[in-house]
This record gives sequence, C-alpha cells and structure tokens, in this order.
Amino acid sequence: MNKQPVTICFANNKGGSGKSTTCANIGYSLASMGYRVLLLDGDMQMNLSLSFFPEETVLGFAQSEKNLYYAIREQKSLIDYIVPTGYENLDLIPSSSLMSSMEYELFTKWQRELILRKCLQPVKDSGRYDFILLDAPPTLGGWVMNLLCASDHLLIPVEASPWGLFGLANMFEFFETVRQIAPEVSLLGIAVTKVDERKNYFRQTIETLREMENVHLFESYIHVDSSIEWAQDESKPVAAFRRSSRSAREYSALAKEVAEHVDR
Repeated sequence: MNKQPVTICFANNKGGSGKSTTCANIGYSLASMGYRVLLLDGDMQMNLSLSFFPEETVLGFAQSEKNLYYAIREQKSLIDYIVPTGYENLDLIPSSSLMSSMEYELFTKWQRELILRKCLQPVKDSGRYDFILLDAPPTLGGWVMNLLCASDHLLIPVEASPWGLFGLANMFEFFETVRQIAPEVSLLGIAVTKVDERKNYFRQTIETLREMENVHLFESYIHVDSSIEWAQDESKPVAAFRRSSRSAREYSALAKEVAEHVDR
C-alpha cells in the first residue's frame, strides 16, 4: 500500500490573511525541495489557481468542467481533475466561481461533510504525492468543514495587523466542531503573514499568539514585500519571480518548518 500524503488545509475565516498566497508559496517551496505536491483550490475567488496560471487560463478552467466544482457536484474521483502547473513536482486542481453555490449543492447530500474526503481518497491512494495542500475560502460552513475533514492538519495564516486576530476564536471553535466528525485532524500551527516590524501591533500579535495554549507558532514570519504583489501580477510564486527576494527566502524557511513539523 502506498504511503499516504500529508494533507494540510490552509484556512482562516478572516479575509486578507494571506491564506492563498501562503498555500501557493509553501507548495512551490516544498516542490522545490523535491517533494511531490498537489494544490487544491477550494475558493471561488480562484486566487490559488491565479498564482500559477494567467487569468484567461483560469477562467477557461472555470468555464469548462475541468474544475473542483464539477468533481464535487458529481462526486467523482479528483484524479481526472489534476492539471500540471508547469513547475516540477507541482500540480493543481483548479477552482470555479460556481464554488459560491457549493453550500447549496452539499445541503441534500448523504454524509455531506465527507464528500471531498471520498473524492480525494483515490488521489491519496495513488502514491503520486507527498503533500496535498488545500486552500479554503474565508468562511465557516459546510464546504470548509469538507476541506478540513479531508485533511490531516489545519494551518492558519494570521495577518500581523490590528484586525488580524479578529475571528480567530470562531475559527478554533469551528475546528473543534470539525474534530467531532474527524477527530484525527490536528492543528499544525499558525503562520504570521504581512509583517511590518516597525508597527507596534506586530509585537502585540506575536505576544498574543505565544500566550495561546497548545497552539504551535511557526518561527518563520512573512514580511510585507512588494515582490509578492509583482509575482501575483505575473501569475507566479514569488521564488519563481524573484528568488533573491526576502519573501522567497521566508516562504522557503516556512516550508522547511512545515515539513519538519509534520514529521515529528
């Protein structure tokens, strides 16, 4: 039997946390380290898909049936929905704007919280990947519950801003509800993003997070860096756009931390 990949869901009900960016760049960094990585875009905004493909290509995925929405609606194996990103060791299952109606689609389904897990299992069993990274929308509901129930771990990106911690208690409460259905899912940790060390609230954010019991805080922070926005404009991970940039080095360090932490 093939060794099962490590499956990590990137989720935060607070928008603007850098969730899709963190998922994309950790995925690219892990692939650069030699791991075989699959990214799954679970958000109707399609930002994870846009991190690797130009807008017209992503819209093409969304308008075809080669996307996550159709796979989940028809409850099909996700193996047939994988597309290569053009980067070695890195594949993607693209999203669709129709994901906005996923809550409605799931409502009448049998064991609706576990549909994604069932669709993803053939991919896990294939032995093709070492890591599967899932990008969740900034909401709490049945679809995010699906994403978490299909995962081994939850990673929460948190923006170092006055509003960055807003809603985190709701996220933890929701996660505990998920664990009643899928008790094997664990909180991998919190990654701090959009850091500006000149601002007092950065230190306040870090102090608050360090005081939380049983919550791992990753040591590698992601600073505010214009290279990230320029890379997004080019539909590239930041290390593929500018390997020498500060954020490229930070995402690489964070990816190494993630890999080491799941091996413990």
